[in-house]
Amino acid sequence: MKMNKSLLIATSLLAATALQAQEIKVKDRNVEQSGGTLLVGMTLDFSEVEVPADRSVVCTPVVASGDSIRPLPPVLLNGRDRQILYERTGRTYATHGEYALRRTNGHEQTFGYTARTPMAPWMKRAEIALVTDLCGCGWETLLNERSTLFPINFTEPVVLKPQLAYRTPAAEAVKARAVEGKAFLDFPVNRTEIHPDYRNNPRELAAIRATIASVKDDPYATITEVWIKGFASPEGRYTANAYLAENRAKALSDYVKGLYRFDPATAFTIDFEPEDWQGLEKRIAESDLADKAELLAIVRAPEPADLDKKEGKLKSLNGGASYKILLRDVYPALRHSDYAVRYTIRNFTVEEAKTLLYTDPKKLSLNEMFQVAQTCEPGSRPFSEVFEIAVRLYPDDPVSNLNAANTAIQNGQLEQAESYLRKALEGDEKQLALAAIRMLRGDLDGAEALLLPLQESPSAGKAARANLAQIKQKREE
Repeated sequence: MKMNKSLLIATSLLAATALQAQEIKVKDRNVEQSGGTLLVGMTLDFSEVEVPADRSVVCTPVVASGDSIRPLPPVLLNGRDRQILYERTGRTYATHGEYALRRTNGHEQTFGYTARTPMAPWMKRAEIALVTDLCGCGWETLLNERSTLFPINFTEPVVLKPQLAYRTPAAEAVKARAVEGKAFLDFPVNRTEIHPDYRNNPRELAAIRATIASVKDDPYATITEVWIKGFASPEGRYTANAYLAENRAKALSDYVKGLYRFDPATAFTIDFEPEDWQGLEKRIAESDLADKAELLAIVRAPEPADLDKKEGKLKSLNGGASYKILLRDVYPALRHSDYAVRYTIRNFTVEEAKTLLYTDPKKLSLNEMFQVAQTCEPGSRPFSEVFEIAVRLYPDDPVSNLNAANTAIQNGQLEQAESYLRKALEGDEKQLALAAIRMLRGDLDGAEALLLPLQESPSAGKAARANLAQIKQKREE
């Protein structure tokens, strides 16, 4: 009479439970993928297993992930009598794809198991499990009773690489530039004409000529204005100082006009400050004069409004001792002429801009630098250098700071990026950059909160959606 199948399975499950109490241990595990093949290696330890002489235990390793199952070659663990019968059949691994060995109860016994099987995508995150069959029911019937041996994980860790949005700087309608200087020319007392060889004038005039020549000889530049402002010190009467400041500035303007042939459209602008009280205040504040506080109080006081009377107070302070120091050490520096050469620079092609970026970048606009960046591989060193140069030349520009922050983020310089972002243009691109910093610092929740409102942004939406997808993958790994 045949045994009822349900009873047979129940009996086998009881036997399997008993076998699990006699644990099959695993050590020296190793799983690799080579080409399209999964390689499995492990040492099975049967030392705690008891197998009756006339029985067999079939141990089938399986690769499993969810509903996907792939059996590997089984191991037949035979009792003494069962092994004798097995050997008479002539079965081998080569003919039947199975390992067979005799179990010697009460003795330590291990087996070096190896197997290979075609790799499938689902195996990248799976497990190696063991199905034990005591009843001959087959591993498929007993599959739900498998025991996990160890996991498989071939998936690479998700490395967050936030996408960013750069802003194109507006093109300059006119590329206006200026070079500035300060000349300390020496004039004979109460005179306004320039003597090129008088005292320090050769040095001061040479500096002025070099400044103008640097623009005049530039083939890309057109001088639009030469601006000169004369200053006198508070020494003497205000009306006399006004005359000296104005006419000394005019004399310098005439000197410059006589040096070069300027375009008729070049403007020459004269300005003057009869007495440089602002400069006087600055120099007293920086000094170590014993009565500095009293001097500053006089200079800063709104009264008397008459500057000649204010100077009289300086002369009388402490019997005039401090005023003598001012005359000797401070007033000469207050007699100066400030000047600026203002000019325009023509626009450049991208190829021209590539060369100028490393030789004379101040000639380029932010827009021209940005066009150079577009010719570089995004994220490359040359790409980053463009924006680093731009922010050095335009340190307070909101767009240059935004773009420099993006390159700093891509280079992992998060603190530097935050510094740039404090000056960056407000908007979706900046919020995207702030979210990227949080992503790279592991604050996925904070980054997600910043990214969610940006998903439909015309400028940052695509990058925001890509970054949200990365966050999701990171959480799932």
